Amino acid sequence: MKTKDARGASAAWLLAAALIGLAPSARAVLPPVPVPPGNPMTEEKRVLGKILFWDEQLSTSNVVACATCHQMTGAGSDPRARVRNPGLDGVFNTPDDVFGSAGIVHSDADNDLLRDALFGTGVQVTGRTANSPINGAYAPQLFWDGRAGPQFIDPQTGQVALNAGGALEAQSVNPPLNNAEMGHDGIDWGAISEKLRTARPLALATSHPADVAAAISGSPSYPELFRRAFGTDQINARRIAFAIATYERTLVSDQTPWDRFLAGDNTAMTPQQVQGFNAFQAHSCAVCHSVANQQLTGFGFRNIGLRPPQEDLGRQIVTGDPNDRGRFKVPGLRNVGLKANFMHNGMFTTLTQVIQFYARAPGAPVQFTDNRDPVMNQIVPLPPQDAQVIQEFLQNGLTDPRVANRTFPFDHPTLFVNRAADQATNLGGGAAGSGGVIPRTIVLSPGMLGIDDFRIGLDGALGGANAELVISFNPPVNGRINPARTLYSGPTQGVGAGLGIATAHNSLSVNSFEPGQVIFAQWRVTDPAGPAGLAFSTVARIPLFCGSTGCPPCDPDLNADGNADQDDVTFLIDIIAGGDSVVGLNPDFNKDGNLDQDDVTALIGVLAGGACP
Repeated sequence: MKTKDARGASAAWLLAAALIGLAPSARAVLPPVPVPPGNPMTEEKRVLGKILFWDEQLSTSNVVACATCHQMTGAGSDPRARVRNPGLDGVFNTPDDVFGSAGIVHSDADNDLLRDALFGTGVQVTGRTANSPINGAYAPQLFWDGRAGPQFIDPQTGQVALNAGGALEAQSVNPPLNNAEMGHDGIDWGAISEKLRTARPLALATSHPADVAAAISGSPSYPELFRRAFGTDQINARRIAFAIATYERTLVSDQTPWDRFLAGDNTAMTPQQVQGFNAFQAHSCAVCHSVANQQLTGFGFRNIGLRPPQEDLGRQIVTGDPNDRGRFKVPGLRNVGLKANFMHNGMFTTLTQVIQFYARAPGAPVQFTDNRDPVMNQIVPLPPQDAQVIQEFLQNGLTDPRVANRTFPFDHPTLFVNRAADQATNLGGGAAGSGGVIPRTIVLSPGMLGIDDFRIGLDGALGGANAELVISFNPPVNGRINPARTLYSGPTQGVGAGLGIATAHNSLSVNSFEPGQVIFAQWRVTDPAGPAGLAFSTVARIPLFCGSTGCPPCDPDLNADGNADQDDVTFLIDIIAGGDSVVGLNPDFNKDGNLDQDDVTALIGVLAGGACP
């Protein structure tokens, strides 16, 4: 049954209460968040998890955090511009395309650029959309196919870390190792842990919320943050997963107008939203999106006929059961009005399109019948007036203002990828080489001084040729820069015209660069088809900036071996004596304009615990 008019909020409340088995005086709230005994909640662990969730340094590219694809502005999903994965057929712009999330450029075990079979040297795109972590604490399994949880197995030891209730932990350890989402080929948890050991927490993010700002006040290291949360400074996969899951268990959205309405506030929802709530149930939407547990999902898996199952077998991939083909997790609907894409393949961009699909409205995409859930037959065509009020209920009645306004616990810092002023831009220019191709400069890392691995890639060059990466502090003239330094010299990988690629790695040491500088980078490639035997790449403009915790005052690790010790002194003495220097390194350690014994003295002083010059 459903209410066709709005003769009174009291009557609507009584109807709603009867439908879900509540007494009018009952306070309708979500149950307490289930917490596995093996990972109890603590404040130190929660704030560490929040820092890790929002730190782009958790990726090997330094440009993807967990939060990059799970942003609060999109209700915990990905609100960025739509990007395509070509789907099963491997061909772009065909019906099986998926609108997933942009990840990282494919890179090998040395973090060198690779040419991916689907995406070339562009950013890879996931094969499914990003689920929201908001209220994910209640789900027994996570991911669209439910492959994460309830058991959590430590990926480093192979031991069962949590026997039950560990879906959040199990989910969190997947993306950092995925070579399309966050990691290069062959990355392991040992390497990730070591990287965090030397990274400055959340250095790439700005506008830290109060709890995060308090936790990193005084610039503690990640080992110190792990010590506060776990008692020792050891960093490993289990602890990373435990911290992130603890943070995610606080992302509970239970203050929507609907929650207040069910709790007895008869004015919390508008008459149209009340009508929409009633129509939502009358038209069997609640069969899958259950209102009985107030999650608006039954946590089941359904095939709604969105696409042919062979394109993505969904739950069958996990269970091996052919009856599960094409089934995907039923998502909750809280905050659905903030989302920018819908369904596992991102097929729809508006709630109107979603409702039209279920209602089989004129012009809506066809529903595929192979293994389609019989429940779909219960959803009869919707009258336009019912579709309209259902959308109003979903769009506004289920939006938690804390999520919409990004207030605690949904507050967060600003990611590097959301700060246009700090990002590199391609200015064009260059000169073509073999095949008439102008090589392309690809900036793969943020220009943060002191970053562990600053990478600039090259594509479109002649394969097997020599390539030099040069920089200038002045803009290009007629598409070329006047080089001030050479950062890299070496051969391109690949064979043939336009197929050569290369990767330059640099530390962006404060010994060589200043905060606020802008550098212009360009590749010069030996190529007989280029002007005067050289092809020139496009020019990249790269702003250099200090991290949010400040720039390192100096970098005594001159030989870039990861240690600041006597070897750096020997290295500097050898340079002063006329030995080989390192491209991109300015050995004038005390920055007095001279390369001499004073630089050695200054370096020894820093290694002994003195102040930077």
